[in-house]
Order: sequence, then C-alpha cells, then structure tokens
Amino acid sequence: MATIGLDSLYYAKITEDASGHETYDTPRVLAKAMTAELGVELVEAILYADDGPAEVVKEFKSGTLSLGVDDIGATTAQDLTGCVVDSNNVVVSRSEDGGNPVAIGFRAKKANGKYRYFWLYRVIFSVPATSLATKGDSITFSSPTIEGTVFRRNKPDGEDKHPWKAEVTEGDTGVLESTITGWFGTVYEPDFTTGI
Repeated sequence: MATIGLDSLYYAKITEDASGHETYDTPRVLAKAMTAELGVELVEAILYADDGPAEVVKEFKSGTLSLGVDDIGATTAQDLTGCVVDSNNVVVSRSEDGGNPVAIGFRAKKANGKYRYFWLYRVIFSVPATSLATKGDSITFSSPTIEGTVFRRNKPDGEDKHPWKAEVTEGDTGVLESTITGWFGTVYEPDFTTGI
C-alpha cells in the first residue's frame, strides 16, 4: 500500500564495545521530517555451471539515506556530522571532522491510516547540504538535506546475522501492540524467540 506521509524522525547515538558491537542510546528527535529517500546497493555473484547460471547470491552491501528536514540544531549537527560547537555556540565544521555512526528511525503513514515503522541500524552522515535563495515575489522555503551511508551493524542478531534495517507495519497479523508503542523508546532489537 502506498504511503502518504512521513514523520517521527529520530536518531540514537551508538557506543561500541571492544569487539565493535553496538549499543544504542535512548532515541532523540532529529528534526521535523520532510523527505526520506533510501537507496540500496547489493553485491551479486552468479555461479555458472552447465552453460548457464546455477546459483545466484545477492547480499546487502550498503545504502544511501537522504533526509530532507526542516532544520538541524547545533547538538544534532554535532552528533550526526562530528562538527563542533564552540564557546559562542557557533557550529564549526572542519575538514578533519567525521560523523560517528547513529541509528535512524522514522515512520511513514499509509493510505489506510496505519503506519510503517523503520529503524536503520548504522548510518554515517556527511555535512548537510544547504540551498539558499533570495526572496522574490513569492515565498520559497529553503531547508537542509543531510545524506548518510547505511551499513549493516556489527552486532549479530539472534540468528548470527548482521541486520541493517528493521521495518514493521502497524496492524499486520502477528505485530504486537507493544512493538508499535515502544518503537521510538529504544532502537528495535530483533527477536527470534518462539511461542509469541
């Protein structure tokens, strides 16, 4: 079903242990969401045998996330891009800065009024793009776009795989109400236990 809206854009800072496994801070509001575009790059391998393809393997390599937002505050910019805020509360971007990975969560409203929820487990952002224009006869809003690269997380799930995205649709069969109501309280952890 088609989506007709986008809101509730959150991020969670990541802390890594000695083995690189992630733990997530409590999610914080990133900004008011305007657009979200997610592209995925796959690695593909084809095994040829008996003059034709015998096996095909496609695996997630990385993705790109482009977010159009209303504004990015100083603290959020610091958390996402690695810039610094000086003693005068001025955001300073330096050539040596680099963003630390964060998890990104949001939801998209479907035409039936239900929502599809997302968590991207590991995203590294670059400095936001800015587009400005002079005021003419009409008012034109200018807003930042921030782009990030999506990676799989280092920490394996309960099936010893490395997830890069979690997605659930409100109201689907088997989806617990607690999964939906708690979606932005913590970064969702995959659960492969049986007997639910």
